[in-house]
Amino acid sequence: MRAARLIKMVLLLQTRSSMTGAELARELEVSERTVTRDAAALSEAGVPVYADRGRAGGYRLIGGYRTRLTGLGRTEAEALFLSGVPSALREMGLADAASAARLKVSAALLPELRDASHTVAQRFHLDAPGWWQEPQTPSLLPDVADAVWDDRRLAVRYRRRDTEVDRELEPYGLVLKAGVWYLAARVGVSGGSQGDFRVYRVDRLATVGPAPGEGRFRRDETFDLPAFWEERAAQFARSILREEITVRLTPEGARGLPYATDRTAGEEAVRSAGEPDGERRITVTLPVESAEVAYAQLLALGPEVEVLSPPELRERFAAAARRLRDLYR
Repeated sequence: MRAARLIKMVLLLQTRSSMTGAELARELEVSERTVTRDAAALSEAGVPVYADRGRAGGYRLIGGYRTRLTGLGRTEAEALFLSGVPSALREMGLADAASAARLKVSAALLPELRDASHTVAQRFHLDAPGWWQEPQTPSLLPDVADAVWDDRRLAVRYRRRDTEVDRELEPYGLVLKAGVWYLAARVGVSGGSQGDFRVYRVDRLATVGPAPGEGRFRRDETFDLPAFWEERAAQFARSILREEITVRLTPEGARGLPYATDRTAGEEAVRSAGEPDGERRITVTLPVESAEVAYAQLLALGPEVEVLSPPELRERFAAAARRLRDLYR
């Protein structure tokens, strides 16, 4: 632990001309007294750390000293590729590895390029969670992430509606979708059978532990996580659209339909519509999750949409229109 901290201190001083004790203490998450002791230890080991005394003082490396401890370890290298998603790194327990990797990269750069990470961070940030929700980090996410990185089989208990089921999984990858973590894993591997790839919500994992028997599995190198997720996400979107409704849309309603409902379903419905009628309205058949969901979604379009069927949904919109009329009378 201390050795890693000393290396990090050297790398920090190498990437910056000078740092105060308070700045180093904040970066290293220790006290200023510990910084003083670490600086003395580095000097005794032959690293030329110089301490300027006084209020404006600080620590610096003298004589243009450069460490050769800039080689990336596997965890650091993997974490570096995720450094644009800081919240994901924190939740998976990889923030320290990513910080060390960035420092090593900065230390290896020419002096005139060392501000590159700062200038990029000022210009690009990925905020993964959706609006109007407080993302909750699943407590078991770091354990699952460790197994994914190390190709270790897992024995899990998974909550499904009102029941819990036990599964042995080969965890292949993690996906962060709108603030929710999902695990892509292969299940049912036995007796030479390859098993099926499935998706599990990490926040529904009740327990996670090592699977019995041989701990690690041989990863299928042909598995493509982005392609797998894109296919499953499309399948899921189609699977929940179990009902159909018929609506008439004004030109503005046609433009707004993909944003009020499932985007793909809305766009396909508008494209497949016939010619506009005398009022420039088009009639479309729209797949929806349920009449209840369709009611909540299409209310956003107001008078730009008219529900034609089913009759119960049309009457519900008519009742809502009457209430609005009475409210604004």
